[in-house]
Amino acid sequence: MIRYSVIIPVYNRPEEVKELLDSLSAVERSDWEIIIVEDGSSKTCEDEIEEYINQLPLHYYQKENTGQGFTRNWAAEKAQGEFLVFLDSDCLVPSNYFDIVDEFLRDNNTDSWGGPDRAHRSFTDLQKAVGFTMSSFLTTGGIRGQKKHFGKFQPRSFNMGVRREAFLQVKGFYQTNLGEDIEFSTRFRNCGYKSSLIKDAFVYHKRRETVDKFVRQAFNFGRGRVINARQNKGAFKVVHLLPLMFTLGFLSIPFWYLIHPLLVIYAFLLYIIYFLLIGFFAILEYKSLKIGILSIPIAFIQLSSYALGMVFEWVKKSK
Repeated sequence: MIRYSVIIPVYNRPEEVKELLDSLSAVERSDWEIIIVEDGSSKTCEDEIEEYINQLPLHYYQKENTGQGFTRNWAAEKAQGEFLVFLDSDCLVPSNYFDIVDEFLRDNNTDSWGGPDRAHRSFTDLQKAVGFTMSSFLTTGGIRGQKKHFGKFQPRSFNMGVRREAFLQVKGFYQTNLGEDIEFSTRFRNCGYKSSLIKDAFVYHKRRETVDKFVRQAFNFGRGRVINARQNKGAFKVVHLLPLMFTLGFLSIPFWYLIHPLLVIYAFLLYIIYFLLIGFFAILEYKSLKIGILSIPIAFIQLSSYALGMVFEWVKKSK
C-alpha cells in the first residue's frame, strides 16, 4: 500500500479545517498521515484537532507566518510518506479519493498528479458560479483539471500529489501566495519529472465567498502568471494572453465607432454571444438559472481582474 502524507497549511480557518477533517474521517486507510500546519494563525484550530485526534493520524504544528508555499515546504521536511498530497484547508475530500489515486498509480508511472475540483451541494450559488468560471473551457481553456485543455496540464496545490523524493530534489516551492503552484509545476516538469491529470480524483473546493475577495484572488493569479514566466523560460504561452485580449477588446469597443459604427454593434454581439454561452453551460452543469446568470458577471470579473494583475506585474517590474 502506498503511504501518503497529506499536508494542509492553515491560516485562521478553524471552521473549514473541521469540515475538511470530517470528510477525511470517512476515508478508510491505515498507512497515511495528515500534517496540519498553522501558518502564523491568530485563530487556531487546536480545538478542532483535539476532536479528531483519536480518529485520524494527525500531526499538528504551529509556526510563524511565511505563506502557504513555504509552509508546505516546511511540512514536507517532516513528512514520512512516499507521496505528498497537498490540499487547501477549504477543501472537502470524497471518501474514495485515495482509492482512485491508488488505482491510477498502480497502472501509471508518474511523479506528480493533480485533479479537478467540484462544487459541493452545501456551497453558495456565488461559490458555484465562481467554481464554474474558474474551471470552464470558455474562460480558462480547461487548464485547471479538464480532460481536454490548452497547453500542458499543471497540477494546482488545492489538489496535488508529488513524489516526496522528487519534491525535495527540486527544493519545493520557490515562492508563496502568488501562483506558487504554477511556478512549481512548470519547474517540476522542466526538471524532467512527469505530471499527470487524474480526472476522477476530484475534491470539493470552496471558492471565495465575496466578490471583492474573488477580485483580489484573480488579480493575484494574473500576477503569478507573469512571475512564473519571468522565472521559467518558455512558461508563457499565447493562450495566457487571452484575458488581456478580452479586456482590451472590450475597452476598445467605443473607439471602433471611429472606424465604422457597425463595428461597435458586431463587437457587442460577439461579447453577448460569448457571455450567453458561459451562462448556458453553467445552467446545464448546475441545473440552475440563478447560477447561470451569476456566472456571466463573475466571468467578466475573473478575466478583467486577471488581466489587470498581469499588467500590474509587468509595470511593477519595469520600474
